[in-house]
Amino acid sequence: MPTYRVNVIIENKPTIRDPEGEVIMRDLMVKNGYPQIKGVRTAKLLKLIVEASSSEEAKQLVSKMCDELRIYNPVVSVCSIEVLGA
Repeated sequence: MPTYRVNVIIENKPTIRDPEGEVIMRDLMVKNGYPQIKGVRTAKLLKLIVEASSSEEAKQLVSKMCDELRIYNPVVSVCSIEVLGA
């Protein structure tokens, strides 16, 4: 059975504050070296190796895992899953 690399990205919804991103943005402004940067949002990245018969099955398996294990809080976070291939 083939294996797939799957990335799970968990980030706060756009309406939820991102204190870590705000601190990074403040540092960029204070150090005054990066005026082109207009915003920073942080996220968590999970890198998984999944054994599945297809990329769609790998995505469904990871989605089910995230929901059942409460990997993220759907009230404040958005979870996106991308299958990068075998």
